[in-house]
Amino acid sequence: MSAARFTVEDVRLGGLGDLDAVVLSDTVEGSRVTVVPSRGALVTSLFARGREWLYLDEATLRDRTQNVRGGVPVLFPSPGKLEGERYAFGGHERAMRQHGFARRSAFREVSRTGGPGGQAQVELELTDSEVTRAEYPWPFRLRIRYGLRGAELTLTAEVTNTGAEAMPFALGYHPYFAVPDAAKLECQVPTKSKRAWDNVRREERDLASIDLASGEVDLHLAELAHGAELIAPRGRVTLGGHLNHWVVWTLPGRDFVCLEPWSAPRDALNTGVGLEVLAPGAARAFAETFSVG
Repeated sequence: MSAARFTVEDVRLGGLGDLDAVVLSDTVEGSRVTVVPSRGALVTSLFARGREWLYLDEATLRDRTQNVRGGVPVLFPSPGKLEGERYAFGGHERAMRQHGFARRSAFREVSRTGGPGGQAQVELELTDSEVTRAEYPWPFRLRIRYGLRGAELTLTAEVTNTGAEAMPFALGYHPYFAVPDAAKLECQVPTKSKRAWDNVRREERDLASIDLASGEVDLHLAELAHGAELIAPRGRVTLGGHLNHWVVWTLPGRDFVCLEPWSAPRDALNTGVGLEVLAPGAARAFAETFSVG
């Protein structure tokens, strides 16, 4: 009997706070993805085409009091920063920190699949609790299925309203792609978008091109289709799927560029722009694919 092409196994990340992780592997293509359920269902590693594609600050992964800087954080139910870090909807008013609570939450495993065909796959789940209801009063279920095949990782998220009231939310990811600071001058994020919100200048402005070597870059792109690309000297990352709002972020002196797909702009819980509102019992699914090479 031939060995399975796709495997899913449990590992312990020794030296990183002894975290339990799940590793998805495509043994034919030599690619693998590491996910840590207890740290916000964070993808900490995407290895494919003979190299690591993600930046990770291991100190923030070890320290459970910090938000992890690196990998692919999950942003739910509010990507970005709320004005005044507060929102009001449907008679409820709450405070919520930037990017929501999912990235600080522990997910549980629902299922996993490996074998000779298809893909390596694990599905993780987060549901409401006393902790989440302090920031977000609605009962919910968030399931994310991580699927690896070749040099392609697909994240399929399904959000379900398990309560009795209409439930607002937005969803996003915050991937940190490994790019040496010295190479940012040679990087490109091609876009047809002519306008962007510049979160550093705090103004909307015309956009001719994106200069990733110009200090801190925090651009929220407008009029961008369902896909984006980061082209760097060492390779290319293409993202595509259902999420159609994009943020480009980097800091000077740091070896990463973030290309973030969101379902709605920042502050959507207040403005309503792009906000998803689910009826009781309804669900909404979003798929996003990361292709590297």
